[in-house]
Parts: sequence; structure tokens; C-alpha cells
Amino acid sequence: MREWNGVANIVDIVDGGFRYRDKKYKSLTAIAYEITGARWSGPRFFGLKSRDGR
Repeated sequence: MREWNGVANIVDIVDGGFRYRDKKYKSLTAIAYEITGARWSGPRFFGLKSRDGR
């Protein structure tokens, strides 16, 4: 889950990828782009990686 501009965005892990708003995606990066309109690292956007990659 990631809040962006006051909206809670919930992503589910499914076989072969992720589901966001009833659509299947192969990567978190594609979902981050869908949410923000900007190129983000998906894992970083969702707080799974820090800036230094840990």
C-alpha cells in the first residue's frame, strides 16, 4: 500500500505479477508509473528499497 496525493493505492501480489485496480501488471515500476505519471523505481516507490538499494 502506498498513499499518493491523499489516495491509498493497494497492490496485490498474484501469480506472474501484481494486481492494481483489477488490472494485472508484470512490475511494480509499471504500477508506480500508472499512479504518478513519472518514471519511478517501483520497489523504491512502494518503500521496499531505500535510495542506497538496501
